[in-house]
Order: sequence, then C-alpha cells, then structure tokens
Amino acid sequence: MKKHDALITKNKKAYFDYEILDSWEAWIELKWYETKSVRAKHVNLKWAYVSLMSGELYVKWMHITPWKALSNRETIEVEAPRKIFLHRKTITYIWSKIKEAWYSVIPLELYFKWSLIKLRVWLAKGRKAHQKKQVLKERSMDKEAKMALKKFI
Repeated sequence: MKKHDALITKNKKAYFDYEILDSWEAWIELKWYETKSVRAKHVNLKWAYVSLMSGELYVKWMHITPWKALSNRETIEVEAPRKIFLHRKTITYIWSKIKEAWYSVIPLELYFKWSLIKLRVWLAKGRKAHQKKQVLKERSMDKEAKMALKKFI
C-alpha cells in the first residue's frame, strides 16, 4: 500500500488459514449508507469470501454495520452480497483456477485509494491443520530469534 492509501480493515484470520498465491485490486459496489459506515470503519471481513454468480464476482458475508442515522428507518441487510468489479480476463482466470485446482478467492483488505473504497482480493489455497501448526512454530521461532538479537545488541 502507498502513502495515500488508508487501511479500513484487514482479514487477519485469512493470513493464518490460507496460503496466498495471487492478488488483485477491485472496486466494490456499495450503497450510500454503506459507504458512510465503511468510512466510520464499521466493517468486518472475518468470514467474507468471494463467489462467482452469472459471470460476475460478489463478496458474501462481509458485515457492514448499519449507519446510525438510518438504522431505525429501514431494514438493512448487513451481510448482503456486494458486487466487485475486475477485468473480464481476470474473472475468467480466477474461475479457471477455482475449477481446476479448488482454490479460494477471499477479500483480504478494504482500504481507501485517494477517495475511493477498494478491496484487495486474493487467490488462496486453504491450509491443513498440520500446516497451520507449522506456521505457528515458524512465527514463534522468528519472534524468539528477534528477541535474542535485541538482547544481544
């Protein structure tokens, strides 16, 4: 991310559960009151995933808390599917990877780029339990090594 990009939220669980292979920056279609909630950082990507419906990509289970001023007037779907925009070639590439290798497509970051709201979408492969344990071991060993270096220096 660059200097002018401001992070709104990050899917930290995805870094642990998936091995990340490829990424794209996508536009996301939001209603005006959803935009206000996102600007206030009332959004959660923890269980979100991307699915393909009728040749278009949609983010599902992205929780956006309703804007306070509107919450008592209308019924709002908090986890409604939201359309994301990518190039047609990219969508066909993603679809081929999903079909042939059983990869997942997950939203990892939601951020501002200048005044626009963008979504970082990743092609990922799920990790098995023993791989997750290995990642935890590696992280703890790296942390201990850094601590030892700090004490030494």
